[in-house]
Amino acid sequence: MTQTTVRHFPLYIGGEFVDTDERAYGMSVRAVLNPDGANATSLFRLLREGTEEELHAHPHILCSVALSTPEQGQAALRAAAEAAARLRSVPFTDRLACIGDLYEGFLEHREELARLMRMEGCPRLLAEAQLNAVLHLVRPESLELARSLLRQEIITPHHTIVLQRQPDGVVCIDPPANIPLYGLIASLVLLAGNSVVIRVPRSCASSLAHALHNIIIPVLEAHEAPPGTVNVLCADFDVTMRQWLDSPLVNTIYYFGSSDRGLALERECVERGKRAILELSGNDGLLVWHDADLEHATAALIESFYASGQACIGPKYAVVHPAIADQLLTRLREAASALRPGDPEDSDTVLSPVLRATAFRRCLDEALRAGATKVCGGTQINLHGEPDPQGLFIEPTVLRINGFDFAETIPAVREECFFPLLSVVVPEDGPDLLDRCIAFLNGNKFGLRNSLWAESQEVIERFTTAVTNGGVLKVNDSHMAHAPYTPGLGGTGRSGGSHGEAAYPFLRASRLQAVAIATTRIHPWEAVIGMN
Repeated sequence: MTQTTVRHFPLYIGGEFVDTDERAYGMSVRAVLNPDGANATSLFRLLREGTEEELHAHPHILCSVALSTPEQGQAALRAAAEAAARLRSVPFTDRLACIGDLYEGFLEHREELARLMRMEGCPRLLAEAQLNAVLHLVRPESLELARSLLRQEIITPHHTIVLQRQPDGVVCIDPPANIPLYGLIASLVLLAGNSVVIRVPRSCASSLAHALHNIIIPVLEAHEAPPGTVNVLCADFDVTMRQWLDSPLVNTIYYFGSSDRGLALERECVERGKRAILELSGNDGLLVWHDADLEHATAALIESFYASGQACIGPKYAVVHPAIADQLLTRLREAASALRPGDPEDSDTVLSPVLRATAFRRCLDEALRAGATKVCGGTQINLHGEPDPQGLFIEPTVLRINGFDFAETIPAVREECFFPLLSVVVPEDGPDLLDRCIAFLNGNKFGLRNSLWAESQEVIERFTTAVTNGGVLKVNDSHMAHAPYTPGLGGTGRSGGSHGEAAYPFLRASRLQAVAIATTRIHPWEAVIGMN
């Protein structure tokens, strides 16, 4: 028998590991980067007709994950419902201590998680940034903030008033297929006393399965969490989501994905009396004022090309003051042209293979025909940076678009571009320019993040009070980087749904309850009628 070189991850239902005969396999990005190589060719043959032992021995296979049946999906929901009832009696301090131990677990497994993320196709630098974001949310000071937000106590002359959050119950989590590790952020719903059912994506299973089995589950078991507190499945999206929507045991669905699918899901949840927490598409704007630090503003705009634009929280378009537009575009051209593709495992590239090259070409051609100006980029290239119509990469592309009226008509500005394309909108100058810039930002139907580069305190104050679009605003800072105490999740409009906002998962999956405990004896008649 061939010695396996990768791990196998069973299901986890009701506190028990459950295996099945069907498998999904986590594959290395090298199967795509070198599609004509012997290893890639043999892999596709093995996926059709090979044994499990042969697949495990293949260098492009990272792990195998047991596939769950609909019956096992129902069993996971029953286990979660039983656990939710028991979790209500678990003291908050115990839940806090349990989640707090995740911090050390992530530190211990950080190197291996980063390796798996790189092998899944996430560039080295971005893998580290994602792990930093996860660590920020479970570090001690973040959990102290969670404590203060989940329960507050107010003393009055006659009462102790308690404002506390009660859990929704069973929360089902469908993580993003392109960054599955972010599904762990949603597991913070455990802080509020919820139980969880999480679906590991079949298409990108390795890093999330590793974190669940080597960090989350061991910490829960060490703290003797009720069986069923977390349940892990791996199944088709459509089958699982239909089961979650139809089940009376499910209280909340936490979904990461496209706006169209997420907003349709929200409507179905409302019809069934369920809560939908949505992390959807993004079309973030970045405003650069005339007094901005252009070096740092340029670096923030280059974040548009991290992961080749296939990250929802990257800036997608910029609004640039006309007085400095030419200078900034010159800097952008130089910085964007310097970015080169590379193997995510052994280089510091920020570019990754582009999944929607046809959509990119259609979007670019439409903008150019309408009158946009190409500043740089636009060519499909291979791993070595050479022009190649079959290449998996696309040169970082910058467009100049003059005027707000024109920009409103261009899909490259007003729709999410999930590829390496940054539109720079240069409005006409005038005394009301700042107001027009803010109106343009607020007119964006998406709303994850917006950011500003400016030195004027008056401009900063106006931006942070008047820009209502977006769950997070950043000022003179990286657009994508996580800032302490901020949630990093949540948005408005087509980014977060009807009830979208900056999203602390433990708040979104809980409900505010007010408790009044009388501390003095007052006759009820006097309490209603006699007191002012």
